[in-house]
This record gives sequence, C-alpha cells and structure tokens, in this order.
Amino acid sequence: LANPDLTRFITTILGEGWKQDLKQMKELEQFHDTGAVLWTINDIKMLNKQRFIRETGLDLNPNSIFDVQIKRIHMYKRQIMNVLRIMMIYNDLLENPEKEFYPMTFIMAGKAAASYRSAKNVIKVFNKLAKVINNDERVNGKMKLVFIEDYNVSKAELIIPATDISEQIPTASKEASGTSNMKFMMNGALTLGTLDGANVEITEYVGEENIFLFGLRKDEVLNRYATWTDLSGRYMVKTNNKIEKAMEMLKQIDRAGEELYWELMSNDHFFTLTDLQEYVDKTYEMNSLYKNNRREWNKKCLINIANSFPFTTDRTIKQYGDEIWFK
Repeated sequence: LANPDLTRFITTILGEGWKQDLKQMKELEQFHDTGAVLWTINDIKMLNKQRFIRETGLDLNPNSIFDVQIKRIHMYKRQIMNVLRIMMIYNDLLENPEKEFYPMTFIMAGKAAASYRSAKNVIKVFNKLAKVINNDERVNGKMKLVFIEDYNVSKAELIIPATDISEQIPTASKEASGTSNMKFMMNGALTLGTLDGANVEITEYVGEENIFLFGLRKDEVLNRYATWTDLSGRYMVKTNNKIEKAMEMLKQIDRAGEELYWELMSNDHFFTLTDLQEYVDKTYEMNSLYKNNRREWNKKCLINIANSFPFTTDRTIKQYGDEIWFK
C-alpha cells in the first residue's frame, strides 16, 4: 500500500508468492548486476519522490537527494547533530561555491514528549535554520530544509518510499532497537548511521559495504563514561574550527539555539560533537556516490531491499511462536 510501484516490480520478478513468504525477497540479490533492474529501482524512487511532492504540495526538487531523519526527537538520537551537520555543509558551500556537491533536501519529522524542552528547542532551531538556508540565493538549488509537521503513519507512507538516505544516528549503546531503520531499507533507502540498535543487525545482513557507518562504537562510548572526567563539548569546539563555526551559528539562532549550545558545551554526554566531523565526511561520501556512480548506489539499494525480509512482523511472530510462546 505504501509503495505500490516497488511491490508490482518485485512481483514481476519473483511472482506473487513473496508477499506471503518474504524470505523469497533474498532472491532479488541475484539481479545486483542487472542494469535494467537497477535502473528500474532508480525510476521507482523518482516516482515516489514525485508522489510525495504532489501529495504534500511542497516545492522540492525530485532530482535532489532526499535525506530523511524520522525518529522520536531526543538528544541521544541526535537530531541536534543533524542540524549542526547541515550548518557545516552550508558553511562549506558558502566558503567554497565551486565545491562538488549534488543537491540535497533535508527532511525531519518525529514526535517528542510535550514537556521535553530540548526537543522543542531542536524543532525551533531546525525551522529557523530552514528559513535562513531556504532563502539564501547562494545555496538555492543546492540545499533545502523541510520539517514535516504532525508526523503520522499516513505521512510515513509518503516519506519513507521517497527517501534516499535514512538517518539512524543514535549514540552507540543508547538505541534499544529501531523500526524506521527497517522500513527505510525495505523501501530502498541507504542507511547513514552509527553501529547501534537495528543498524547492528542490518549491517550483519547487508555487509558493511552496503551501509554507511560512522562514529564511536558501543565499547568506546562505555569506556569514555567509565574513564573520562570531562564530557563537555569544549575540546571539539577548540580543536575543529568548522565545528566551532557551526556552534557559534547555533548560538545565534534564537534563544533555543543558545540553550542547546550551552547544553552541549557543558555536558556533551551523547558525544554529538565527537562524532560530528565523521558524520559530515560520510555525508559527502554518500553525496559523491549518488552523483558519480548511480548504478553502484542502486545496487546497494537493491541489496538492502533483498535483505530486509528478516525484519518483518511475519518472521518475528513465527520465531516467537517456534522458540518462545509454544516451546
């Protein structure tokens, strides 16, 4: 229902049986080097982007990379790191107007506890930053920011099939699991994330070459908690001038930004600033791959789709029935 074009295409290749037996999706992998299949995956993604634009009425470039973060809004899930990354890319493009950069649309959505002040601050800052970037003619055509209000299942059915990059970036050791990870991969998005939560299992199934990982690993995070006496963000700001510039920009964007600035500077216990530069670098890597080798990009998408079957409800319930409930 959410992605009828992809459903029909898989049925054309595998027949109707895969809908009742999702293990059959694994058979898609044999087409990883078949040009017609790979470019159809690309065309379906474009149709889903166009549908998203048509249904929402948003003025977006369907040819741009749709980079999407949909998670519960929380400091450990690091929407604020996404905001700082966008600031760093924005500053890079202003300083280097000739820099090779394929256009990107940054989309954020999600829910938060009504009393969670930091989450509200992140939403305010994202929307304030959107006004700045979306109205700056120097980067028009290169970057656009969109916050999707009142996120729900109906909107997910439009956003997820249209996504190119799925942001799954929690502090390692903090994400118990994650379900949007699997929804995105099943619909042909590539994951940009930390080795945490469902990303761990996704990496096992698709291989590290088909997921884009960055950041501290779980043991490194736990070791820092155990041994470091200073978890403030001051060191990273002091040693990386691009991070420093983004942080200064954060402080200047509304009172909400200033509050987030001091929160990070005094106690960055989710290592937002530690992982930030590698996060930016990995974004540029994905941007370059999409621009310069779309066939390889589509191959990775196909491999993700083919290996999404273990994460379905059907498989989970069957395993519970076989191993737990009726054992």
